[in-house]
Amino acid sequence: MPSLDSLKSLKTLDVNNKTYHYFSLPDAARTLGDLDKLPMSLKVLLENLLRWEDNRTVTGDDLKAIADWLTERKSRREIQYRPARVLMQDFTGVPAVVDLAAMRAAVAKAGGDPQRINPLSPVDLVIDHSVMVDRFGDDKAFGENVDIEMQRNGERYAFLRWGQNAFDNFSVVPPGTGICHQVNLEYLGRTVWTKEEDGRTYAFPDTLVGTDSHTTMINGLGVLGWGVGGIEAEAAMLGQPVSMLIPEVIGFKLTGKLHEGITATDLVLTVTQMLRKKGVVGKFVEFYGDGLADLPLADRATIANMAPEYGATCGFFPVDDVTLDYLRLSGRPDETVQLVEAYCKAQGLWRLPGQEPAFTDALALDMGSVVASLAGPKRPQDRVALPDVSQAFSDFLGLALKPGKHEEGRLESEGGGGVAVGNAAQVGEAEYEYNGQTYRLKNGAVVIAAITSCTNTSNPSVMMAAGLLAKKAVEKGLQRKPWVKSSLAPGSKVVTDYYNAAGLTEYLDALGFDLVGYGCTTCIGNSGPLPDPIEKAIQQSDLTVASVLSGNRNFEGRVHPLVKTNWLASPPLVVAYALAGSVRVDLSSEPLGEGKDGQPVYLRDIWPTQQEIADAVMNVSTGMFHKEYAEVFAGDEQWQAIQVPEAATYVWQPDSTYIQHPPFFEDVAGPLPVIADVQQARVLAVLGDSVTTDHISPAGNIKLDSPAGRYLRSKGVEYKDFNSYGSRRGNHEVMMRGTFANIRIRNEMLGGEEGGYTLHVPTDEKLPIYDAAMRYQAEGTPLVIVAGQEYGTGSSRDWAAKGTNLLGVKAVIAESFERIHRSNLVGMGVLPLQFRSGESRKTLGLTGKEVLSITGLTGANLQPGMSLAVQITRENGQQDHIDVLCRIDTVNEVEYFKAGGILHYVLRQLIAS
Repeated sequence: MPSLDSLKSLKTLDVNNKTYHYFSLPDAARTLGDLDKLPMSLKVLLENLLRWEDNRTVTGDDLKAIADWLTERKSRREIQYRPARVLMQDFTGVPAVVDLAAMRAAVAKAGGDPQRINPLSPVDLVIDHSVMVDRFGDDKAFGENVDIEMQRNGERYAFLRWGQNAFDNFSVVPPGTGICHQVNLEYLGRTVWTKEEDGRTYAFPDTLVGTDSHTTMINGLGVLGWGVGGIEAEAAMLGQPVSMLIPEVIGFKLTGKLHEGITATDLVLTVTQMLRKKGVVGKFVEFYGDGLADLPLADRATIANMAPEYGATCGFFPVDDVTLDYLRLSGRPDETVQLVEAYCKAQGLWRLPGQEPAFTDALALDMGSVVASLAGPKRPQDRVALPDVSQAFSDFLGLALKPGKHEEGRLESEGGGGVAVGNAAQVGEAEYEYNGQTYRLKNGAVVIAAITSCTNTSNPSVMMAAGLLAKKAVEKGLQRKPWVKSSLAPGSKVVTDYYNAAGLTEYLDALGFDLVGYGCTTCIGNSGPLPDPIEKAIQQSDLTVASVLSGNRNFEGRVHPLVKTNWLASPPLVVAYALAGSVRVDLSSEPLGEGKDGQPVYLRDIWPTQQEIADAVMNVSTGMFHKEYAEVFAGDEQWQAIQVPEAATYVWQPDSTYIQHPPFFEDVAGPLPVIADVQQARVLAVLGDSVTTDHISPAGNIKLDSPAGRYLRSKGVEYKDFNSYGSRRGNHEVMMRGTFANIRIRNEMLGGEEGGYTLHVPTDEKLPIYDAAMRYQAEGTPLVIVAGQEYGTGSSRDWAAKGTNLLGVKAVIAESFERIHRSNLVGMGVLPLQFRSGESRKTLGLTGKEVLSITGLTGANLQPGMSLAVQITRENGQQDHIDVLCRIDTVNEVEYFKAGGILHYVLRQLIAS
């Protein structure tokens, strides 16, 4: 309940014959000072604090700190933020529900009532990450992929159905509906949330955290939300506030308009490159400027979606008439639209022409300067103009052919360490037979062309552009190249409806872009197998081939283990590259192929005009949204047929290879763990810059001979049924074996060799990282990871922290950390430590064979941002001493760490009460 002081700012708003209570920012400004120049995103945070002020977790000083932000335009104040709701997808959601089930078991074991473990905030879990592209290129693809998905994931889906029945405040959107971010944008998000309490209806900004880093897509709708680890999300749903420092806010001014032929994807890749160069990790980005008036909501959502790629916590767009238009189009009730307008105008949350908020720093883009672009070959921020793609591939291939050269190039230790080194010649090629025909596969061949992922499939303009380009290509007599695995995985069923209404489905089908499912597919690594002859040709000649996808992630090893270069592109360019069949074709000047009249056909010949795209987009109707979301939680017959027991606690199946009782809470009813210095630790791995959570905890294929593969085979699982790491995130035995097992990770202890291996010291035996960690555990040896810059970039993957913990790693010492992964490490009781400026694994000459001791941790000494001492004992006995920065950043995080982790903290409180 609000404090008496807060009640002074409580006002009412009458909308559509209903009275809403709200906490007035203009009234608060009378005490706090002028707030007009405050960024909109910080106004949302201020309202959150105002509403939750209780003089304990939120005080008047917290409110004043946000108002004072305008003076320095930054702050070191820690605040307690309480989002209205939580969003999950199934890869991250399953382990979260496993943890909740394990917490219920722990409470029952301690003699308490397990039903006390329930989400206190609304939770929506959308099953969207499990469908794989097993079948493609025909009209049976969708049905067969759905059937295979249900067979593969029966245990997981039964578990989620149990959770849907067992937990209050927990809803599941069944498979085959759409991507969580698009469902959030089109249906779940409201911009202004309401809650009934004590006979009143309170109105406040719609806010959320999500267990997927691309939760930020909802920022396009004026909703403040971002990705957190599953660990933080579970704590939030159990009533814990999200501890955070009041962020710096970087303003991004948009002016002008996109030129003819330039897409929202080209814009977002340009924005991503600019912001990554600017350096916005851990900061809010807020878009402003009069260019927003002509920027469609779907384009805003496309830009906001990529916040993890440009490194920001969020990419916020303020509310205006464009927001209201989209709410109406997508079928939100009239009373919701009216409330959004009235509330935002009353609170000063409505964007006005010419508005120039105060920002920590700012940059600007004239959208008229944007050119057609892709991003690659393995980072989303590495934008390449369309005419330069062929040369960029050749440059990459040149680096790949020269093992020493990557030390100097811009790709130097990318994604855990550099480029793939092969022995293929620049003109590497291989013959293969497929369907009775002989083909020649060459370096640069596009073997995957996928319209996939939330970034673009929410956007009717780029989706219609792809359909129109397909129509013109078919009419010219073009076909996709036979080695291209093509797929269409829309973000929601609405896309299928408007493709059908525009008459474009048949043309996409004719080029092999048949519907394969509604889900993340290729972008998450669920691209499925390539045809056997193509896989064998790639392997036998060590070819460097390509994927082109309309996604947001192109880290090495993610899309497909045999595809070394991956390029992000707009949906129409995905279709174009499927026609060209190679990234070595310059689409700006070379033909895509030969038409039925024997004449060359160029991209410019089939690229749709802006007017043609606009006319096609007119087919998108409100009725489509009403139709597809009428029974959004019901699911199909297969979903409804899943039988689950009605029980407060889950009945764990010992023989399950998908769902296992995790070991995290076994001792939670006992005394607090003793915080002690880390003595005589060994280095498990020395890693480079930009190590992603994909490298730490992969979501893609499970190799046959990997530790996880050996475990599954020992349980009688055949290789064809391995599924993916992402689908087995409910089983800690699989996931800890998959930690640091990515085929593209490079451990510098082995000279940068690819694969999840390390040296066991002092025996110098080369072992899989899991096997080495288990040997160290048996020896009673604590472990440390040493890394470069931007450690833990990428998806908000909780298992990257959980697996690190289970391997016995006590600390990660890196040059810098990605925001979510740093927080997750703390949440699992692993120390994130940062080298001081000017120091690194390279300047210190660390080989990984050192013994490290970390001191200064004991008992009451632990403080946010403190210095800790590290003693380095080298092989020859020489000792060096350095200080490192402890990246436990807040007082709350200190308490979580002392309890053994954030969930342990929550559970101990529940048991104690």
